[in-house]
Amino acid sequence: MFHLVLLNPEIPNNTGNIGRTAAALGCTLHIIHPIGFDMDEKARRRAGLDYWHLVDCREHASWDAFLASERPQRLWLFSARGSASYFSADLRRGDYLLFGKESAGVGPETVAWVENTFGAGHNVHIPMPATDGVRSLNLATAVAIAAYEGLRQTTATG
Repeated sequence: MFHLVLLNPEIPNNTGNIGRTAAALGCTLHIIHPIGFDMDEKARRRAGLDYWHLVDCREHASWDAFLASERPQRLWLFSARGSASYFSADLRRGDYLLFGKESAGVGPETVAWVENTFGAGHNVHIPMPATDGVRSLNLATAVAIAAYEGLRQTTATG
């Protein structure tokens, strides 16, 4: 299906929810360090992640390590400051969907890499028509929206 990529996630409950979405859709979850919580077995049990064994989760020591091991051919950055709506994204099986950390998203160097490698159209946002006082969606919500949009685009209707 898709590769869900979390760059430096900070909140374990969000990552747990995203793991459940990945398991439900058959997506691979990539977690890029550093992260803001423990990923060991004890921490997962304490957080109630008893389904974690169903998640195809790959941890990467850094952004550079992720790029070296995965070499994504198609990647979409989902950002509150994306230049295009995700409605324009032509998602395909095997695409990498990248999300930044909860407090700050991704840095300008990551945005530049995505836009230089894949084009500005691969830096997308999820529209929020009623934005007064709301700067972004919850990370787990944004990932679920993107992943299910990918499912919609790649699954025959009927």
